[in-house]
Amino acid sequence: MTLQELVHQAASIYSDKIAVCFDECNDQSPIYYTYKTLVNTASELSDFLLLYCDFQEIREIGLYCHPGINLPSWILGILQVPAAYAPVDPDAPPALSTHFMKKCNLKYILVEKQQINKFKSSYETLLNYDTFTIEHNDLVLFRLYWKNVEESLMLNDRKEKYEKVTDSTSSENSKEEKSEEHLDVRLKHCLAYVLHTSGTTGIPKIVRVPHACIVPNIQHFRVLFEITQEDVLFLASPLTFDPSVVEIFVALSSGASLLIVPTSVKVLPSKLATVLFSHHRVTILQATPTLLRRFGSQLIKSTVLSASTSLRVLALGGEAFPSLTILKSWRELGNRTQIFNIYGITEVSSWATFYRIPEKVLNSTLKCELPVQLGFPLHGTVVEVRDTDGFMIQEGNGQVFLGGRNRVCFLDGEMTVPLGTMRATGDFVTVKNGEIFFLGRKDSQIKRHGKRLNIDLVQQVAEGLQQVESCAVTWYNQEKLILFLVSKKELVKDYIFKELEKHLPNHAIPDELVLIESLPFTSHGKIDFSELNKIYLNYTNLKFEYKLNGKEELWGKLQHLWKSILNLSEDSSKIPDESVFLNSGGDSLKSIRLLSEIEKLVGTSVPGLLEIILSSSILEIYNHILQTVFPDEDLITFSKNYVMKRKFNDVSQEETSGKSLHQKFVMPLNLDTEINAFIALSRGSQILAPNTTVFLTRFGHFPSACSSDLISQTNIQNVKTLNPSALIGKSKDSTCVAKVYEDGTPVIGAEKMELHVRWRSDTGKCVDASPLVVIPAIDKLSATVYIGSHSHKMMAVDLYSGKVNWEQILGDRIESSACVSKCGNFIVVGKFLN
Repeated sequence: MTLQELVHQAASIYSDKIAVCFDECNDQSPIYYTYKTLVNTASELSDFLLLYCDFQEIREIGLYCHPGINLPSWILGILQVPAAYAPVDPDAPPALSTHFMKKCNLKYILVEKQQINKFKSSYETLLNYDTFTIEHNDLVLFRLYWKNVEESLMLNDRKEKYEKVTDSTSSENSKEEKSEEHLDVRLKHCLAYVLHTSGTTGIPKIVRVPHACIVPNIQHFRVLFEITQEDVLFLASPLTFDPSVVEIFVALSSGASLLIVPTSVKVLPSKLATVLFSHHRVTILQATPTLLRRFGSQLIKSTVLSASTSLRVLALGGEAFPSLTILKSWRELGNRTQIFNIYGITEVSSWATFYRIPEKVLNSTLKCELPVQLGFPLHGTVVEVRDTDGFMIQEGNGQVFLGGRNRVCFLDGEMTVPLGTMRATGDFVTVKNGEIFFLGRKDSQIKRHGKRLNIDLVQQVAEGLQQVESCAVTWYNQEKLILFLVSKKELVKDYIFKELEKHLPNHAIPDELVLIESLPFTSHGKIDFSELNKIYLNYTNLKFEYKLNGKEELWGKLQHLWKSILNLSEDSSKIPDESVFLNSGGDSLKSIRLLSEIEKLVGTSVPGLLEIILSSSILEIYNHILQTVFPDEDLITFSKNYVMKRKFNDVSQEETSGKSLHQKFVMPLNLDTEINAFIALSRGSQILAPNTTVFLTRFGHFPSACSSDLISQTNIQNVKTLNPSALIGKSKDSTCVAKVYEDGTPVIGAEKMELHVRWRSDTGKCVDASPLVVIPAIDKLSATVYIGSHSHKMMAVDLYSGKVNWEQILGDRIESSACVSKCGNFIVVGKFLN
């Protein structure tokens, strides 16, 4: 039985029923596909692929797309070829995805049309593909060519290595194993999908999953959750996380409906809760505890696990299960949702055990600190606990091994695997009276944000940086990833974070970076992690040793946290009040860090703060905190001038589609108190100097209003060509750019001009726009260069250091110079439109 056969069986019965719903969560109506449309669309793609793809050895096709109405049809179409689908996340670091595709020796990849530009710009220097690109509806098929692919990645002659894998079911029966007792990856109908993950070495490894391994999960969960055609399941997991397979095929093999929403909506808790439980009445939710926690205890109790919720089943897995005390506090009196603890590893995709929390436990008023057991094996799954010598144990502590006759996957270059192979999980458990309880990860492996992570990988990457002498990583209180660094020379934290982001996926970026003089060691010569935890505790106490004295101090500390988490220089100017976290370089993981630090700072939880962080400006975040911490304080308000603010989900759509947005005037343009004096230089010989009216603002004499008109080429003051030395100065004086009298008149220097390269910055593609240089009249050391390019990037670069202060990806290439507003707070640029 294959995944596609399960879907076809359901489609033959429920052909006219809704199979898939995609809700953009905006003003547009949701889009629906019936089972008949789902299957027909898939068959058209299958015919297309069979016509243009020539498979050899392993049959795999990459899929590069964002979630949408066609996603299940595309997956089904690939499976029907038959071939395995290999999801590639458009938002993942290109280096990580390239490693995955190269290690698979992926020959073909389907790219969503809306992602073509992003795909090409991300991989043009890493991939070698010819003009073989053929369109099919909303997809484009690329044929990939790889140079210097190692033989080990070509899956040749690897049999000897994998015959050594322990075969617990057959090794005692026969010394000579028969060919039918091995699973061969090259069999035409063998594989279902391919993923990559981090293994025991911390290096991403390939996991090729046969239909025979994943189908038992689908079949068992259909029975376990009592799925019917009336159920609605939510696609909560990304394609690169194997629980997504369970979500998709449990729904589509049962006549139920699958709900899909944009990724951007998943990080907006209240909006997501409304979509799931009010608009679409979701009945089955499989999620990580982290995803559930993002709703916040108040919203969980009032909506997700309320007495009137539509949710019949909540299955939590991928991370340690919440304590029963916390879980019970999340449920409203009268809630009847069935709650399951599910456990498994990608190497034996996807889940291995399940345990339903008894109703009497959930309804009990007694405090319960006991951990939740892993429970019982799923169909076809064998669970063993072994001691350090490899012997099975019935009581005590040991490591979990998972497998089963058909529950085996191919890791990295394996071509054949013995049926019944058992895989080490890296998870330590304790066995009591036949029940298994999770203890923790083996060695340095942890589960973070629903994904497995080996913290040694973080250490290896950090140690590879030139400025780092030595380092250590701790998983502090199993909730924060802390990187301790001993530097060779003066170290800039934001530089280290940026370097780590180039080489690590989001879930591996540390929460904190702590500089120390030397690493502490035990008497055995090993790193003393308990001492490191003490160092971090002291560091945290010093960081917030003073209590807040008022709203002014809160504003300053909020700015500090903002800069720290977004890796902005502490020396940079004040954060503009209208700055939005997600538009300033933030993401969902960083937003959780900011929430945690703010609540630690104010000493209390702030209801609804996460969504404010994700969708509002820093000033609105500040006002929201004020209402909780200083309820009697007056809020800062905006002036009457307004400017367009893009919502997060709209930004995501624009960046991926390149289409313009319907924007609403919802954010003020500026504050009367934020008029800045500046000098703007455009095209080298055109200068706008500040007038005396603007200077008065520095001394508290504010005009009644600040015009929001933008300075364009028609109203820039044209002056006679400046002596270049007035702008550049002598090479010996790296701080001199221009001298300005208090009335704003530039001083024309007489020294000889000398040119030299201060720094370089990569704009990605060619630049057709002249740079705009803005120099604050008071603080000339914070001068900024604004430049756009054909790579869609708009960048703000520090004039002196070359450091990129921020960059924004627009919908199309930039060919015009930027303009600065008269008040000095806003930069505006036009982009090319097809």
